[in-house]
Amino acid sequence: MTAVLIACAHGSRFEEGRVVVRELLAVLRATAPAGVEVHEAYVDVHGPFVTDVVAAARERTDDIVIVPLLLSTGYHTEVDLVEAAGGLPVAPALGPHPVLAQILVDRVRATGAAEGDTVVLAAAGSTRPGAVVDVERMAELMTDAGITGPVVTAYAAASEPRIPDAVHAARAEGRRTVAASYVLAPGHFSRVIEKAEADLTSAPIGADPRLATVVWERWAAARGAVRASGVAEAAVRDAPEVAEPVRASGGTAGADPSTGSGSSAGSPRGLLARMRNLFSRARRRA
Repeated sequence: MTAVLIACAHGSRFEEGRVVVRELLAVLRATAPAGVEVHEAYVDVHGPFVTDVVAAARERTDDIVIVPLLLSTGYHTEVDLVEAAGGLPVAPALGPHPVLAQILVDRVRATGAAEGDTVVLAAAGSTRPGAVVDVERMAELMTDAGITGPVVTAYAAASEPRIPDAVHAARAEGRRTVAASYVLAPGHFSRVIEKAEADLTSAPIGADPRLATVVWERWAAARGAVRASGVAEAAVRDAPEVAEPVRASGGTAGADPSTGSGSSAGSPRGLLARMRNLFSRARRRA
């Protein structure tokens, strides 16, 4: 049976941004495991819209995973894509991830940044609290990946601090600033970042081939979780009934003298242990 990865980007009014997404889709198709198709979809601005892509894919297979080509948690990942999926698995956003951090570090270094420069990790921003957590974690990962100067987070919209404010604050401390463009492709937010007038501004992440590693990792994890859950549910459903232990005298077993637990196979504690064993075996089978 064919498996489908629906690669869902935000959508853009800017053709250069659409080109980058199509280039990334080409990378994903070139690196796809055997028997896996990559379908293009967008959550906003223009089609093919993810709801239509999901409906078409469902006519051919149930083995479908939506992977957001989005860098952080936000309303689209938590609400729009979940609704569009209609029960299908939706993978987490691409970030935070060490591979993304390394790409960002490479983009920063390509600007000619010096070791003591302040790097402003410039993200789009979201009203969802999880987005800020994700971006702050990306800042930590950039330090782990080799940025030696300060790394501060800032946002183009919705969250604080805004990118120009972070740039001005770093300058007030006498530091040169580098805006690390934490956006996938050129478009509205990349222009907002450029207008913040940092001393240096990195290019967007773009269709970097290393992104395929992150996308396929997200796909495999989301798909594997669903398959493991299905196997576990089947194992519990099909498990034979277990009779309650009986004493030689004909009475039911009470406390286990070896453990003093007082639990039997039919007691709540014994049933919980049995369920755990079944799920453990199911995961190994998955």
